[in-house]
Amino acid sequence: MDGVERANESCRVLIVEDDKRLADLTREYLESNGLTVSVEENGANAVERIRREEPDIIVLDLMLPGEDGLSICRRVRPFYTGPILMLTARTDDLDQVLGLEMGADDYISKPVRPRVLLARIRALLRRVNDKSESEAEPKSTEEPVRLEFNDLVVDRSMREAWLNNESIDLTSAEFDLLWLLASSAGRVLSREEIFTALRGIEYDGQDRSIDVRVSRIRPKIGDDPVHPRRIKTVRSKGYLFVKEA
Repeated sequence: MDGVERANESCRVLIVEDDKRLADLTREYLESNGLTVSVEENGANAVERIRREEPDIIVLDLMLPGEDGLSICRRVRPFYTGPILMLTARTDDLDQVLGLEMGADDYISKPVRPRVLLARIRALLRRVNDKSESEAEPKSTEEPVRLEFNDLVVDRSMREAWLNNESIDLTSAEFDLLWLLASSAGRVLSREEIFTALRGIEYDGQDRSIDVRVSRIRPKIGDDPVHPRRIKTVRSKGYLFVKEA
C-alpha cells in the first residue's frame, strides 16, 4: 500500500443516501478499508451537516427525500471545496451532465459496486493530496505558476483565472482542466491523457465529463462555443489549447 492510500485511510466520508440498506453496506465496506464513514439519509439535513462536519469527501445520491442531490451540490459549492462524488441512474446521461454542471467532481452509476466506489474515492482523494503537496512544495523556476495568453491569465498558485482582468468563476475541477490544457498549449491532449491526469483512472471511452467541462469552460474564457478559437476540438484525437487565439 502506498503512502497516498495510507493517508486516505484516515479520511472522513459522508454518504448522503436514503437507501438504508445500501448506505449501511457501503459504509461497512469502506470502513473495512480504513475510511471513516458517516451517513445522512435525508437530503433536507445534508447541507447543514456538510457545513458542520466538513467531510473530506461526499458521496451524494441524486434522488433524495427533502432535497435532491443536484440542489445540495449547488448549495454547498460556495463553501465546500472538497470532492463530491455523485451517484446517478445507470442510463440517465442528463443526470450526469447536470451533476457536473452543479459542481460534482465525478459520478458513478447505480447499482454501485463497492470496489469501484472505493477506487473512485481514492482517486479523488489522491488528486486532493497531490494538489496540497504541490502547493506546499517550493516552486521550481522551470515550472511556471502563471500563464498569460493576451487577455486570459491562469495562475496555478492562486488557483484562479482572469479574463480582461475580471476573475473567472471556475469550479475546482474546471480549473484543473483549464490549467492542464493551458500548460500544454500547442499540443493536442487526448481524452485518455486528460482523463488519467485529472481523475487517476483509465478512460473507458464513454465518459462525457471532460467534454462537459470543456463546454462549460469555453464561454467563461471568452471562447465561442460554436466556433472555438482557444480550446479546439481535434476530431478523433482530443483537445488543443491554442497559444495565440
